[in-house]
Amino acid sequence: MIRLHLHLLSDSTGETLENIAKAALAQYDDVETVRHFWPMVRTEAHLERILQEVAQNPGLVIFTLVNPATRRILEQRCLALGLPAVAPLDPVNDALSGLLGQQAKARPGRQHVLDAAYFARVDAIQWTIAHDDGIAWEEWEEADIVLAGVSRSSKTPTSIYLANRGYKTANIPIVVESPPPKILYALRKPLIVGLTTSADRLIQVRRNRLLSLHQAPDTSYVEEEAVMRELAFARRMFADNGWPVIDVTRRSIEETAAAIIALCNQRRPEA
Repeated sequence: MIRLHLHLLSDSTGETLENIAKAALAQYDDVETVRHFWPMVRTEAHLERILQEVAQNPGLVIFTLVNPATRRILEQRCLALGLPAVAPLDPVNDALSGLLGQQAKARPGRQHVLDAAYFARVDAIQWTIAHDDGIAWEEWEEADIVLAGVSRSSKTPTSIYLANRGYKTANIPIVVESPPPKILYALRKPLIVGLTTSADRLIQVRRNRLLSLHQAPDTSYVEEEAVMRELAFARRMFADNGWPVIDVTRRSIEETAAAIIALCNQRRPEA
C-alpha cells in the first residue's frame, strides 16, 4: 500500500479540483490517499499557512489559482521543496487561447453561477474555517453540523468538505482531561455527530503526525492504553447524549460526509 499526501488548492470552492483528483486516483490500486483540501486561497498570507502544512506533509500539489502572484509563490516553493505542482486546467486554457485568439480572464470560480446557493457555500466555508477545533464555540448554535471526536479523527477535513457542500460545520476535539463547553449539550439547531475510529488506525495516524512534526513518537498521545481510554470516553459521551456516531476507520472523507448529509436529510422533516 502506497501512502500519498494530496494537496488540493483552489481560489474558489475547489469542486473542480476534487472531481479531477477523484477521476485520476480511480486509475490506481493500493494507494492510501491523505487529502488536504484548501479552498478559497486568495491571499499570500493564507497561502503561507498552507505551505507550512505542505512542507510537513510532502506529496502531490494540484491547484487552480488564477492570481499570478499567489501562483508564482506556490510554484517556487514547491520547486524548492522538490514537490510536483500541477495546474490541470492550463492545457485546456492554452488550447482555448490559441483557438479563440484571446487570453483567459483571471477570474476565480468563474465557472460557477453566482446565485444565492453559490454565496451560501462561500459563506459556509468561511464560517467553518473560523470555527475549527473548538474555536468560537459561543456561536455554535448558528451551525448546521457540529462534529465531535478525539484528535486526528478526520474532523477538520470532513468539516471543510461539508462546508463546500453548503453546511456550516464546527468541530470540537474530545479530550478526557478537558471537557467540552456546556453549550455543546444544549444545542438545538445543529446536528451533532460523533466521529470515531479504531485504536490501531488512530495510533498509526498520530504517529505519522508526530513524525511529520519531528516530535518523538513515544508519548501518551500514541500509547495504546491511553488511546483506547480516549476512544471509550468519547463513545460514552456520544451514547449518553444520543448523538449519531460514524466510524471513519475505513471511510474516505467523501463517504463520511455523505453519511452525515444523509443524517441531515433524515432530520430535516423533524426540524
